[in-house]
Amino acid sequence: MALLEVRDLSVVFARRGEPPMTAVDGISFDVEPGRTVGLVGESGCGKSVTSLAIMGLLPQRGAEVTGSVRFDGTDLLALGKKELDRRRGRDLSMVFQDPLSSLNPVVPIGLQVSEVIERHRGLSRKQAMPEASDLLRRVGIPDPTRRLKEYPHQLSGGMRQRALIAMALACRPRLLIADEPTTALDVTIQAQILNLLAKLVADTDTALIMITHDLGVVAGLCDEVNVLYAGRVVERATRHELFARPRHPYTAGLLASVPRLDSPRGQRLSPIRGSVSDNIPWDTGCAFCPRCPNALEICEQEPPDVSVDVGARLLRCHNPVRENAVSTAELS
Repeated sequence: MALLEVRDLSVVFARRGEPPMTAVDGISFDVEPGRTVGLVGESGCGKSVTSLAIMGLLPQRGAEVTGSVRFDGTDLLALGKKELDRRRGRDLSMVFQDPLSSLNPVVPIGLQVSEVIERHRGLSRKQAMPEASDLLRRVGIPDPTRRLKEYPHQLSGGMRQRALIAMALACRPRLLIADEPTTALDVTIQAQILNLLAKLVADTDTALIMITHDLGVVAGLCDEVNVLYAGRVVERATRHELFARPRHPYTAGLLASVPRLDSPRGQRLSPIRGSVSDNIPWDTGCAFCPRCPNALEICEQEPPDVSVDVGARLLRCHNPVRENAVSTAELS
């Protein structure tokens, strides 16, 4: 059974004097224990807003959240602030995108990690510090006892990201959300962070939501992938199906934008034309239509229906890609 069930989740932001802006538009997906589900798309597609809505971290004023987010049978959107605070950090945790801005710059790393343990596990500061040191050791930070006394600016980017992961794992959460955890890290550190997350899922049966725009991360880590565009899921498939047979033109465009080792020298990449802001409302037609190479007249006039193939593969497109574009083996 799914540990997390997201159904028709929508987020609308409203500012005085401006029309409402829909950031997330009816997203639905499930996450099972021990599985990694990816949310993929360009910046501005609604990935991070989806994660913040699940965690209940959006501002109460100016943001309207509708739908349901059921965690182990309980709708998180219906919980009060006290109950949600009790669950966050204990049952579900999040690794944020920028560790330098997520960590308190004037508090030592040890206190920031131990605070989570004290709050949710009821240990004293004296009992929590050895636990914090062990957490830092488990995530691969060398000399953890010394690092407990250091401040975020004294750590490298990779160590700061590991410290955030240690904080997220402090109470052995059943669901972990990782929002671009490898952004701004060099390739070697990226691989170490991803291996750490994969080991966590395998060892503790934790459910993981990986939010990323990096298709290399998806190829190496995710079991199921949701491709988002303009706040909606346009394609959902297993990792192998998605890379071997992309059906939505947006998915195919993302894959075509990835450099290939087997490409001839001097061959240009095939980027998706335009930007995320070049779209039309989903109520009018397909939001990707202005950028789509497969666009038909109907794409601009009628919203595409959602089709579900065998194996629960989802597709939202009037004129899908019909030829294999990318091989799974080549990208994974």
